[in-house]
Amino acid sequence: MGDPAKRRATYDDVLAAPEHVVAEVVNGVLHTQPRPGAPHARASTRLGTELGGPFDRGKGGPGGWIILDEPELHLGEDIVVSDLGGWRRERMPRLPMEVKYFSLAPDWICEVLSPSTQAFDRSEKMDVYAREGVRRAWLVDPLARLLEVWRLEDGKHGGQWLRVGTWTGEALVRAEPFDAIELELAALWAD
Repeated sequence: MGDPAKRRATYDDVLAAPEHVVAEVVNGVLHTQPRPGAPHARASTRLGTELGGPFDRGKGGPGGWIILDEPELHLGEDIVVSDLGGWRRERMPRLPMEVKYFSLAPDWICEVLSPSTQAFDRSEKMDVYAREGVRRAWLVDPLARLLEVWRLEDGKHGGQWLRVGTWTGEALVRAEPFDAIELELAALWAD
């Protein structure tokens, strides 16, 4: 006698998860991870600060974006939380104030990699982002002091990821879609 079919995880499972974890549902499976450690949190916070002024606020840069920390994204049947998410204002002119999650896929996401989550971030979550037409993705590894920049190719939805650049250490970077400014990678790493 075979195992009975597993019940697909739902948003109720996300809501029932303990407050001290990040809960996501991909391909009907509930994934939970502890809240990020210090290097992860530092890199995410610093990157949001570096991009927020020139792109979200238009201070010292072109503006035109809404950039959020840890947006909860309901993309098809999948529920994911990227470390950072950005929407071009042409697609999201204003931040919707009454929502708890977003069903409009971002134009850009950033995943800050941790040893316990990097396989999931690099595979299943990147597949969800490609399927939903997220055009750009950054993967930041604070322990390796590494930034990878990815672009979705071959169509709007379900395309293939093309790595367009990798930078390490203390490099000065102009990385799409935020290449209007020079980003100092050293600012992202815990000090």
